[in-house]
Amino acid sequence: MNRNPIIPFLLIMVFGIGLMFFLSLDGLDNAKEMAEEEKQAEEGGETAAGGEFDPEGHYQSSCIGCHGSSYEGGAGPSLVGVGEKLSPEEIQDILVNGKGGMPPGLVPAENAEAMAAWVAEIK
Repeated sequence: MNRNPIIPFLLIMVFGIGLMFFLSLDGLDNAKEMAEEEKQAEEGGETAAGGEFDPEGHYQSSCIGCHGSSYEGGAGPSLVGVGEKLSPEEIQDILVNGKGGMPPGLVPAENAEAMAAWVAEIK
């Protein structure tokens, strides 16, 4: 009895096509979630629950690239202990107007006070 050598290839092909189909359906659901997250980020980092500004969430989406995941710095300065060096008003001014390599406008003016208070508390 000879086995047909094409059968394993056909099974792999059918499995692969089925896998691509189901993953594309999952991707459609993820696209909707990603669009909602992008819309929230464009609105100034507001959260869907309660509509309040989340300073840490905004940091994760906009600031982590320069200031690091542990606030240790990198392309930007370290944020650890910045509340001891600068007043919350000075931090707020930097967040809104920028300073040095930090561009202005990364934090919306209406949320700058909450963000400045959060940055001042980083130890």
